[in-house]
Amino acid sequence: MAGSSIGDIFKITTWGESHGKALGVVVDGCPAGLELCEADIQTFLNRRKPGQSKFTTQRKEDDQVEILSGVFNGVTTGTPISLIVFNKDQHSNDYSKLSDVYRPGHADYTFDEKFGIRDYRGGGRSSGRETIGRVAAGAIAVKLLHSLGIEIFTYTKAIGDIEIDYSNSDFTKQPENKLYMPDEIAYEKAVSFLSTLSGDGDSSGGLIECLVEGMPIGVGEPVFDKLDANLAKAVMSIGAIKGVEIGEGFSVSKSIGSENNDSFTISNGNIIKVTNNSGGTLGGMSDGSIIKLTAAIKPTPSIYKEQTTVNKNKEQVLINIEGRHDPVIVPRAVVVVESMVALTITDLLLKGMSSKLGNLLSIYKKQ
Repeated sequence: MAGSSIGDIFKITTWGESHGKALGVVVDGCPAGLELCEADIQTFLNRRKPGQSKFTTQRKEDDQVEILSGVFNGVTTGTPISLIVFNKDQHSNDYSKLSDVYRPGHADYTFDEKFGIRDYRGGGRSSGRETIGRVAAGAIAVKLLHSLGIEIFTYTKAIGDIEIDYSNSDFTKQPENKLYMPDEIAYEKAVSFLSTLSGDGDSSGGLIECLVEGMPIGVGEPVFDKLDANLAKAVMSIGAIKGVEIGEGFSVSKSIGSENNDSFTISNGNIIKVTNNSGGTLGGMSDGSIIKLTAAIKPTPSIYKEQTTVNKNKEQVLINIEGRHDPVIVPRAVVVVESMVALTITDLLLKGMSSKLGNLLSIYKKQ
């Protein structure tokens, strides 16, 4: 299988299946000298692990990470960093009835058609547990970005049609609730909505918003490796994502140029934008403004309602999906989106170091 790696300089390769022995990631291209320990990574994995509330799958996993290589005496060595998380609570028998049936909303049918074989235990590589490797690697990228003064803040913007009111949001308290919604009123409404859905055996989608502050100007390339294009690809590679917006996104199609253009002005001797409709990018490069990305998450496809589908013998059948599933993916996907954004920016920062001769001279020219 190709396509399990992303990045050019800061490159990651994830591996493992939902019901296999373990999952993990190899991170290549991380500079030497970054202080790193398992606790740094565990903090991120704890944000996505199952069993945190009644709105996440009750699969009991500690998702405890182990660093196998690339770190010595608490500091990265510049060699590949290998991370592993062992599975401990697989209920593979929950999926035995699905070996010949194609679940609606899943990759069962396409896996069979492409490879002629699939791991039907929880979806194998297409399972949400694959994101363990992304988040573990993302924790390293976030720490590296933090050392450069770049901060990423990600939260739930909406559950279903229940959207946060920015004027009523306290972003300092956002991590305190299990839906990662900064608006307490919206959070309570979402809890009630999800409780009703869960009782009915159904699920919901939602929106995740990601903000990046402290970006230097000029990160990203003007043509194929645009910052916004690479961010969109990275976030769209997450299994549940069905749409990505940068800045004002699709709403710009209803705007006019005089309203949508971000005017420039001078503030304290610096060039800044008066507005930020472009979401922090111009011509595929960061413009120094806050990067704003919004991701649309589809409803969890594993629901307990009876559904119509087909099997390998091309027979119409009814299906009742059993097992342990999230009635909403959004809360656990918040840190996954953050991780993919961090990985993309880190890779483009490293690539951008060769854009000026002065950058090379400052490192390599003999004094």
